[in-house]
Amino acid sequence: MEIINYVLGYENLKIIQDSDSFRFSIDSILLPNFVTINKNVKKILDIGTGNAPIPLILSTKTEAQIIGIEIQKKSAELARKSVVLNNLENQVQIIEDDIRSYSFETDQYDVITCNPPFFKVCENSHFNEKDEKTIARHEVTLTLEDVLRVARKLLKNGGVIALVHRPERLVDILVEMRKNNIEPKKIQYVYPNAKENSHILLIEGKKNGNSGLKILPPLYVHHKDGSYTEEVMKYFS
Repeated sequence: MEIINYVLGYENLKIIQDSDSFRFSIDSILLPNFVTINKNVKKILDIGTGNAPIPLILSTKTEAQIIGIEIQKKSAELARKSVVLNNLENQVQIIEDDIRSYSFETDQYDVITCNPPFFKVCENSHFNEKDEKTIARHEVTLTLEDVLRVARKLLKNGGVIALVHRPERLVDILVEMRKNNIEPKKIQYVYPNAKENSHILLIEGKKNGNSGLKILPPLYVHHKDGSYTEEVMKYFS
């Protein structure tokens, strides 16, 4: 069943979701607030856009053209409906296709964002490979290697890619970035609260960038009582 929600913390943004499908989480709030967006950014690509929470939020931060590509038909249809609902047709375009084979012009994007599937597929994995939630969570149709190989091809020289991922995949991310001439530039660890281990990793790299990595201060999502911290509330203002 399709439902309309306000994007968390964004009173003027609405998003259409399917109650039976994969629904966006705080990951999709954090990433567009982490990625470097400046006045020179003209074109942005969001890989695996789902129902487009990241393009919607980015539209509040920049006038750049934003393209979201999504392989799953239902998610792409919901994304298009949300774009229309928010009157963003002139800024945001949704493409239903596989990023690995879609014919984009090379070296054209200033910024790429991606909230990719987090989990590797191994011989002990047990799931339906065509299931929507499986495709969103596991590297069935899109791997970390795919994302960074595509980024190398599509980013302009000096362009940036920002990912939200899991801390346990950090070494994999760094290796694949360097393999694709993307230099890691900043990292931020996100924690559920001050007493738990980090569960989210935000990382940005620059195509053909100089070495020099910044570790940003930790970001805590919740207070002891479960309410959002002041740092996270700033993202919602």
